[in-house]
Amino acid sequence: MPHTEIRNVTVTRYLSPLREGGSMPAIAEADDGFLYVLKFRGAGQGVKALIAELIGGEIARALQLKVPEIVFAQLNEAFGRTEPDEEIQDLLKASTGLNLALHYLSGSVTYDPAAISMNNMLASQIVWLDSLLMNVDRTARNTNLLWWNKEIWLIDHGAALYFHHSWDNWKEQALKPFTMIKNHVLIAQATELDQVDVQFRSLLTEATIRSIVELVPDEWLVKDAPFTSPAEHREAYIHFLTSRVAHSAVFINEARQHVQK
Repeated sequence: MPHTEIRNVTVTRYLSPLREGGSMPAIAEADDGFLYVLKFRGAGQGVKALIAELIGGEIARALQLKVPEIVFAQLNEAFGRTEPDEEIQDLLKASTGLNLALHYLSGSVTYDPAAISMNNMLASQIVWLDSLLMNVDRTARNTNLLWWNKEIWLIDHGAALYFHHSWDNWKEQALKPFTMIKNHVLIAQATELDQVDVQFRSLLTEATIRSIVELVPDEWLVKDAPFTSPAEHREAYIHFLTSRVAHSAVFINEARQHVQK
């Protein structure tokens, strides 16, 4: 399945920080007139978080889950000069250049399992995705799910693919269970993992994975990794993800141990 190109926008107005996020994303307006949640390359986890956000979000979209549109967001140097808050000013200055942003879902509310019902099939799909991506950040304390237009939308995949912060034994990591799935907000409802596995393995082909990883800009792939080129770096992500899909039984078996009987 060919993957859609990612649009490019230029940030025209910084509106407000979202201080509940550890990386301090912000609501910003771009030159297309839309509002976005802007994720900064100068934040704590740097471009690695942006890579995980892009790959994780677009894999979720390829699996037909709801994800806000992801765009590349250019931040000009001038933004850091006028911001009165020193912490935000430093972040803006450190983030000059190419960043990532998600379309702002105005009027959305955070998913609360006590207030919003979700069927077991969708819960199983999200648990499968997060097991694949090794996403540690979809817990009851921080669901990273939004309720918007009477549908569940997935956000914030920047904490996924955490192996890439060191790349230690990354080929072995691809074949390991994701033990942190026990903390997933939806794990008790993930009763349809076997059916989801058949569906998602058919959708997430090597060609689809490759088309998504190829969206990652070269400039995000040139440092802090044991590879000689952006192309080699991309191939490592592709190898990791295709291996993990091929051995999905490993992470399904782990998740199944924590599903409500």
